[in-house]
Amino acid sequence: MVVRTIITAPDSRLKIKSKPIIDMDDTLQTLVDDMFDTMYSAPGIGLSAIQIGVPKRVIVIHITHEKDVLGPLVLINPVVLVTSEEKAMYEEGCLSLPNQFVEIERPREITLSYLNREGDTVEQKFSDIYSTCIQHEIDHLHGKLFVDHLSVVRRNIILRKLSKARRVARATV
Repeated sequence: MVVRTIITAPDSRLKIKSKPIIDMDDTLQTLVDDMFDTMYSAPGIGLSAIQIGVPKRVIVIHITHEKDVLGPLVLINPVVLVTSEEKAMYEEGCLSLPNQFVEIERPREITLSYLNREGDTVEQKFSDIYSTCIQHEIDHLHGKLFVDHLSVVRRNIILRKLSKARRVARATV
């Protein structure tokens, strides 16, 4: 198992649309293990494969929220089947947008179809923070970042901050 480098914005690779998983093979299992190691090392609660440069429809999640725990959970080729009309607002952050946090409104509940790590089809309902996290990660699979839900002005402010931080970091190395 390997901790991989997380791609940070603004990097055009984060805009790539991920391809479905066809083969449930050892390469996929290694990818999933590496994704968990990378997410835990960061630390984070969710990670999509594109964030480590692999444009495949794979997500790992492990959330501890109050008394509840979701995960470790592997979502392969996830598809949102139903979204609630009721919305919920949560502060979101992202390993690909370090130290940036913004409240985003999303459907409070979703019903999701996905393949688990063993290749079994699962249909499951998620709500609140779990729904938000999964929707955030699925956005990555479509080449979308949480800042893409903001106005152009707010999004550009955040992306300029990240570009500046990257330039400063390179200059000090």
